[in-house]
Amino acid sequence: MINITLKDGNVIELEKGSTVKDAAFAISSGLGRAAMAGRVNGERVDLRFPLEEDCTLEIRTFDDEDGQHAFRHTSSHILALAVKRLYPEVKLAIGPAIADGYYYDFDKEGSFSAEDLLKIEEEMKKIVKEDLKLERYTLSREEAIALMKEIDEPYKVELIEDLPEDEVLSFYKMGEFVDLCAGPHITSTKLVKAFKLTQVAGAYWRGSEKNKMLTRIYGTSFPKKADLDEYLLRVEEAKKRDHNKIGRELGIFTSSELIGQGLPLFKKNGTKILQVMKRFIEDLEESRGYEFTQTPLMSKSDLFKISGHWDHYKDGMFIMCQDPHGHGDLFGDDVEGEVMALRPMTCPFQFAIYNSDQHSYRDLPVRMGETSTLFRNESSGEMHGLTRVRQFTISEGHLIVRPDQLEEEFKGVLDLTNYVMEVLGIKDDITYRFSKWDPKDTHKYINNPEAWEATQNTMREILDHAGVNYVEADGEAAFYGPKLDLQMKNVHGKEDTIITVQIDFALPGRFNMTYVDKDGQKKHPIVIHRTSIGCYERTLAILIEKYAGAMPLWLAPVQVRLLPISEKYHDYVEEVLALMKKKGIRAEMDERNEKIGYKIREARNERIPYFVVIGEQEQQDGTLSVTSREKGDEGKVSMEDFINRIVMEDETKFNYHFAEKADETKGEN
Repeated sequence: MINITLKDGNVIELEKGSTVKDAAFAISSGLGRAAMAGRVNGERVDLRFPLEEDCTLEIRTFDDEDGQHAFRHTSSHILALAVKRLYPEVKLAIGPAIADGYYYDFDKEGSFSAEDLLKIEEEMKKIVKEDLKLERYTLSREEAIALMKEIDEPYKVELIEDLPEDEVLSFYKMGEFVDLCAGPHITSTKLVKAFKLTQVAGAYWRGSEKNKMLTRIYGTSFPKKADLDEYLLRVEEAKKRDHNKIGRELGIFTSSELIGQGLPLFKKNGTKILQVMKRFIEDLEESRGYEFTQTPLMSKSDLFKISGHWDHYKDGMFIMCQDPHGHGDLFGDDVEGEVMALRPMTCPFQFAIYNSDQHSYRDLPVRMGETSTLFRNESSGEMHGLTRVRQFTISEGHLIVRPDQLEEEFKGVLDLTNYVMEVLGIKDDITYRFSKWDPKDTHKYINNPEAWEATQNTMREILDHAGVNYVEADGEAAFYGPKLDLQMKNVHGKEDTIITVQIDFALPGRFNMTYVDKDGQKKHPIVIHRTSIGCYERTLAILIEKYAGAMPLWLAPVQVRLLPISEKYHDYVEEVLALMKKKGIRAEMDERNEKIGYKIREARNERIPYFVVIGEQEQQDGTLSVTSREKGDEGKVSMEDFINRIVMEDETKFNYHFAEKADETKGEN
């Protein structure tokens, strides 16, 4: 017999060789029926896994991420088998489970049509009814390659050949279908009772534009049809809130094929929102002791070679080489001439500013901020709307601190970011991820294990002292240090990083940044890299989706629209407009020769916080017929009262609150 320690600390005894599924039924018959996968000593396994010695065990159901992963991974295999039955000539690539679903990549001549997806779904239903069991087995490297060549799956052969020599090569058999797969999977196809194929897209093999474009089919699946129906309804609602749709409809941004993918064009409304956001952040940071810099958009490659970006980030940079013969700019770094690059971040530039003066320990901390335009060479498959673009602007900042100041300054950054999220109205939607290096993948990072462990332990301690509720993630750190990522899901459920705070143990030494300490010795400071509102474009996308385009008053590009009933009231409306603008209200007049009902519908569709109808009675009484986005028709309000109300509402929700908070924190920093 062996002892199995469960998640709640209880211990059960089982015969050696019992499976995870046996253990689930030993706990309760209900859990046994609901079980999808398990974790043994923290490692994810499927229900067939034999328990050979004392261990810890957690049973995973569909309510858990591991359970959903196993369930949907099996769904992707059902999809692949259906495609192979209908289109035997198709070659298989990869088919993982993902958040809210799964996909499989296929090499097929031409794409799949909507009619094809319906046929594939019907075939998948047959496979589910066949109650095919999933069986796991392993092969040697030679046997695995031979098998994949025999069934003519070249992508699988390539995957096997690229795996380490000592990798365990596991396969799952499901009826006539065999796939190279690490698992885990559920036990049978009959459990996948509700599924839907949702989308067809293109995807480069292994994510590289240098490789062939494959066809990717996305899908989702649930144990119950009611859960699937509820999910599909949420997806439809999400599509209505998608910033890419709403942002274009509301005249916030557009794009042009002539200019290129990932290079959004901000129209009047979008530019105004960004302007308000930037002024807010710059004033806020200045009140907290930041000094602002302005640095070049490009640099010689030498700068990035010192920082390490050249070694660790070069593929994500735009690189240019000045032709010494006067024939223009050539791209690449393999020709004669001075190699330049557009900056992917601002830190090396601000370090150069710091190094232009000698610093004493009394000068620290130095808090440097910049509204930085950056450039990153994102692949075409990764870009979407405003969330991932090739040129973007960020609220970038670097705090140069002494070791004894690190915790206090880090907490000050947390307070700043939390306040910004609170003002934006998204604080409750944020989760925190402590992103660490992966010691098994050292080529991605500056390879100094001792420094990594020490810095990560320091950051963990600071986060614990600050009471931050975070999860840890290996392999997500910056190449020069660990970071705290503020994460938020978009309307489609995909998690994006909004803000990062990083502790840098490496670059101060690389740039020979120093300060003279109390003992008269020169020492290297520590650098905190941080953003306060993140990438303005991505944050704007989040806000568009959060508010479905109905921005809070302080962010609304147009706060009040004045609607004259006819042209004869234009002069009076112009006077009202001038008074509002004098008070700082973003107001405009709809002077089109249209019926008032049409103008009202337009104002509502554009999510304008207030619109005001002005006719003969309003002109005589000095009143305004006010309709608000939140309260509807408010009737007649005196012009003076309405203007004062808008000013107060704007100040109360933003300026006044901001000033009050700034006063509270002046002494802290």
